[in-house]
Amino acid sequence: MSDESQETPPQGEQPNYGQVPGAYPPPGATPPPPPQYPPGQYPPPGYQPAGQYPPGQYGYQPVYAAPKHPQATLAMVLGIIGLTSLMCYITAVVAPFAWWIGAKAQKEIDANPGQYDGRGEAQAGKIMGIIGTVLLILGIIVIAGFVTLFIASSDFREGFDEGYDDYSILGAF
Repeated sequence: MSDESQETPPQGEQPNYGQVPGAYPPPGATPPPPPQYPPGQYPPPGYQPAGQYPPGQYGYQPVYAAPKHPQATLAMVLGIIGLTSLMCYITAVVAPFAWWIGAKAQKEIDANPGQYDGRGEAQAGKIMGIIGTVLLILGIIVIAGFVTLFIASSDFREGFDEGYDDYSILGAF
């Protein structure tokens, strides 16, 4: 029941679990030389042999993302607050500001694509600001309609007019 691939490593070394013996050089060994191509044959374009980098590059070059636009998150938060006007109508007044700030941030991001990120947040704030502004306008129209109906109702006029029939401004002096 002895298996040749699982030999006992020499004293003081770790066994190479999961590795095929001879497939990789042991730790600390120098890598094998790059492959040699016969005259007239070259590697495919873009191919770099293992362990070699193109001139001027030193290994992995990290790619940094552009920072978010400072007002993109603000537009989104104001848009969310503006949409909560369905529960508390007072918060609807921030919706037009979300629309304005979101549109402004979106224009600045589009003008400088590599300088700023966060276009999605700015666009979300702009859209929620538009929806909140429409709800704000509709709410103002509904409230104005109720006030008009209340003033125009006959019960309101009768109660309002009755109290002033007995008094006159000249009679008070």
